[in-house]
Formats: sequence, structure tokens, C-alpha cells
Amino acid sequence: MRAAPSQRRTDGSRNGHSPREAAPRRVLVTGAAGAPALNFVRSLRMAPERFHLIGADCNRYQLLTAETDERHLVPRASDPDYIPVLRDLAEETEAELLFAQPDVEVAVISARRDELPTRTFLPDPETIRICHDKYESYKRWRAAGLPTPETRLIATQGDLRDAISDFGNLWLRACAGAAGNGSLRTADFQQACIWIGQHDGWGSFTAARYLSPTSVTWQSIWYEGDLVVAQGRRRLQWEFSDRAPSGVTGITGAGVTIRDERVDEIARQAIFAIDDRPHGIFAVDMTLDAGGVPNPTEINIGRFFTTSLFFTTAGLNMPYIYTRLALGETAPVPEPRINPLPPGLLWVRGMDREPVLTTLAEADAAGDSLEARRSRAGAASRSRR
Repeated sequence: MRAAPSQRRTDGSRNGHSPREAAPRRVLVTGAAGAPALNFVRSLRMAPERFHLIGADCNRYQLLTAETDERHLVPRASDPDYIPVLRDLAEETEAELLFAQPDVEVAVISARRDELPTRTFLPDPETIRICHDKYESYKRWRAAGLPTPETRLIATQGDLRDAISDFGNLWLRACAGAAGNGSLRTADFQQACIWIGQHDGWGSFTAARYLSPTSVTWQSIWYEGDLVVAQGRRRLQWEFSDRAPSGVTGITGAGVTIRDERVDEIARQAIFAIDDRPHGIFAVDMTLDAGGVPNPTEINIGRFFTTSLFFTTAGLNMPYIYTRLALGETAPVPEPRINPLPPGLLWVRGMDREPVLTTLAEADAAGDSLEARRSRAGAASRSRR
């Protein structure tokens, strides 16, 4: 029987040997060429023990950028051969653990995990199904009495007209998908009609009352109903926001660590409203309403958010904790378990540049410096007149 998380040693050792004396554990990572999986891989490279990482991806070109010890092309998750090929790959490479990062692969692997000859550490398939359906998640939270923006499924133009009439400014998005899939903020009926039609979204889009641009995420790992670790983060900006109609790209450009008991409590309630015995990764996205109350809008389930390397670099290696638990080993669980990182740590990232870990205070100092310069420049300009 595995020890409860509170009983696990935190020295990272295995079988009485130091991590570097042990043979490297073998982990198969799907979607290995994507940024989220890349940050998972980089986090394990920063762990106090070696791992042999086996990368799998369905894009033969992007596969070449995976930073794993091996690289293997696999079919898309929708392909009938996906699970047979993955099973063959796991057997050939002697993978001990399978970590799936893309949502589509999390769903398929979760449903067919018993067909694979390797460990997984995934929530229940029904939990994953609900979390992958944003409208179904909303209904669970509404029934539990949680603060959440009123949301309606849009099947007809009449549904849309009523939503605009009742909400005014609303938020359109697809029920399924990541990276702000199909999202648009609008109060214009014709624009909304065209948008839903272009996405073939009648019956699979929702309209929600728009709250605010401020969002927070609470990433957590659970083990058989027990919280292992969680950390909150507020998003400050989306990268490439000027290239998406909604301003939401799913690519965090800047984020800052937070400690907020209200965020912690609502995130836990949102999880328990869907699964009374959570197991695996649950990352709760919340949007703040006009009163500053966090409203859950979705749970990214069974996978880490893209910027997991942020926490790792700051000292909280959640992919390593996850991997140790998945392999049935002791894990370096921090204290406190909720928000062990100090607030105000800032992560800035973007395409083709290395991310930077700094502080919010440093960014604010640049703003203060600009205001002082404005004041001097303005005074000098006025004196010349």
C-alpha cells in the first residue's frame, strides 16, 4: 500500500540510495514537441535525479525539436492505430510511466489506460470528460452554488439573441478545446452570428456574461483525494494578444505568483464539485468579477499548464513531484503545500527568447522610472515655451 502524501519522505531518495546512484527512470512523454511538454521535460532535467525521456509527437517536423533522449513519430490521437502504436512504443522503450500533455491525448489515454503496459497518473475518465466540456463543468459549479459567470449553450440564433439581450457584453467560446478556442468578446449580434457560423459552432458554443480581463490559475496535484501541492498564479498578459480577436491566445506572456485564500478555497470547491476524490493534475482557471471574486471558468485536467517551468525555476518542481508520485516513489513535497512560493515572482516569456524569472517589483520600478522621466521631460518642455 502506498503511503499517504503526508507520510512520504521529502529527500528524493529511492530504496535507500541517493537519486544519482539509481538507474534513470524511463518516462514516455506525448506531445513532446509542444511548449507545455517541453517545459515538463526541462523541469525533469532540473530534478535531482536523472530520467530517460522518450518523446512522442504526431508532427514529423516539430518532433525534431523535442528535447528528449529519444524521439518517435506517432499517429494523431484520433487515429485508430494511436493506442496500438503507443503500446508498441512503450513496450519497445520499456517506459515505466506515460505522461500525456495534449488534451486530446489525455482523453484517449485516460479512457484506454488499461490497454497500455505502463503506469499513468490520470484522473478518472468521467472527470476528464466533464472538465473537457466547459458547459458541463459550468453546470456542476452552478449546482454547487459556486460563483461562476452565467453561461448558456448556443444552439440557435434565438439563443444568441436572448443571451445578448440578457448579458449585453458576452464571452463566446467553444465548449471544448484549449488556448481560448473560439473565444470572442462581443455585444454585436451579427458579429456573433458570423463568428459562430465560421467555427461551425451552433450547438457547441457557449455564451457567458463577461466579467473582467483579470484571470488567475491554481495548479494542483492530488493523490487519491488528498491535496499534495498547489500554487496560484495571476496572468498579467497574453503573448500575441493583438493577433486574436478576443485577445486570448492561451500563451501566457507574463504571470506572477500569488497567495490568496479566496482563490485557494474556490479552486478546491470547483474541483470537488466535479470529483470528490481527485487524483492527478487539476489546474483551475478563474476570472475575477467586478467585486474581485474568483469565478471558475474551466479546469485544465490531467496535464500541466504551459508555464510549469515558471514554478520549477522559482523552486517548486511540480513535474518532478508528479513523476515521483506516479512511479510510486517518495516525493519532495514542500511546506506549506498551498502556495509555497512567495508572491510577486514574475515570469516573462515569448517566442524565440529565453524566459526570465524576476519580480513584479522590478517591473513596477521600470514604470516608476518612466513616470519620473515623463515629469522631467514635461517640465523641460514647458520651460522652453
